[in-house]
Amino acid sequence: MDFPVFHLDLFGNRLLIAVIATVHVLINHMLAVGAMPLIAFLEWRGMKTGDRRWDDLAYRLLFVCFIVTTTLGALTGVGIWFSTSLVNPGAIGSLIRVFFWAWFTEWTVFVTEVVLIVAYFLSWKTTWAQQNKGRHLALGVALSIVSWLTMAVIVAVLGFQMDTGVWTVQPGFWTAVLNPVYLPQLFFRTPFALVTAALFLIMLTGAFTRRDTDFRGQAIKTMSAWALVFTLPMLLGAWSYWRAIPERMMANLDTALTTLSATQFLDPLRWLILASVVAVLAVCLWGVRAPRRLPTVVLAVPFLLAVWQLSYFERVREFIRKPDVIEAYMYSNGLRAADYPMYSETGLLTHCAYSPMDEITDENRVAAGQEMFRLACSRCHTTHGVNSVVTKLETMYGPDAQWVADDLDLYLKGMHNARPFMPPLPGNDAERGALVDYLIALRNQPAGLDGAQSHGIVARNN
Repeated sequence: MDFPVFHLDLFGNRLLIAVIATVHVLINHMLAVGAMPLIAFLEWRGMKTGDRRWDDLAYRLLFVCFIVTTTLGALTGVGIWFSTSLVNPGAIGSLIRVFFWAWFTEWTVFVTEVVLIVAYFLSWKTTWAQQNKGRHLALGVALSIVSWLTMAVIVAVLGFQMDTGVWTVQPGFWTAVLNPVYLPQLFFRTPFALVTAALFLIMLTGAFTRRDTDFRGQAIKTMSAWALVFTLPMLLGAWSYWRAIPERMMANLDTALTTLSATQFLDPLRWLILASVVAVLAVCLWGVRAPRRLPTVVLAVPFLLAVWQLSYFERVREFIRKPDVIEAYMYSNGLRAADYPMYSETGLLTHCAYSPMDEITDENRVAAGQEMFRLACSRCHTTHGVNSVVTKLETMYGPDAQWVADDLDLYLKGMHNARPFMPPLPGNDAERGALVDYLIALRNQPAGLDGAQSHGIVARNN
């Protein structure tokens, strides 16, 4: 373990990443990858028909996308790097080593994307753009392509985290990029972004054009048709993605869709997901058949459902690949699977430069157990906050039951068999026993757990 451990004991580390990453994905898919092609199409339609209303609408829609993507979108993009580097620096370091040139390319493409969206938006009302509509439209087309390329690069990394393919036996850049999940996931995310972007822009269009009912009907009909056109490719992509998910991960699906304590709601949830998809399609069909009769408030329904669907998809995707953060290489606790035999033989603490102790004595057992929790458990669990380890154990044993050290030790030894989404506990028998003592003490005398950002960093001399 080469890094000190960052920890948020109230909200938890994974919630920090989840909030930032989900907001970023929503903006990236809806307002960048998906929205730019549709906005360019609306500009083209205005150019072909000579109807200035299409051009004005496209500009107003671009204004919203420009403001959000260059502020909140950019901040959350950087936020993903900061939060993941703090929470799991070992995983990020490994991914950077494997995908260095991919991320270098993505950074170059991202800078190009920023330049293009600034040029596309700021030049829209200029005399040059009005006199050279074809060239200005070319900026929109180029922006659409570059926006998609940023997603295409990142999806390779996300796919690699789910299935490393032959990379573990044939390490290399291209074996990592062309992992079994990459193309199916890209095939799904591309039309998904186009559909969800249309739903977002339909909602905005209803608000922007409410004084011109004739044009409002035309615009909503056009965007609804756009969403329906890409629905079939999206469903085919979803089917392809589903088939590419490793079989081992399917064992986590029920828990990923709900939680371990709420699997009884699985069937109602599936019906709810299906109903949300049907509702979106129904509103889009309504928009094609009778757009003038669509109330403005109804136009927000597909967008809100799409936000929920995309957010839920990201939650399921992140959970289903557990217990790994990089499949067949590194567990979600940031420890390499190949190092576990070494930890079992010589212990975990002795290999952690920022652990205050490297051996367990009668005097430091509880403190050593706390350090074991910090190293092996705190990336997913808190003491008494979100996903509290105490609450989990009380749910399992009962709120009033006494915790027996031997029983708890036996559970920790084989918990990964009972809960396949959890990694095996690293370390030797003595370290596991110390962790048991700490957990019992934590229940009897509740106390929080500080991360390195609070208690500071002290490295051992040896």
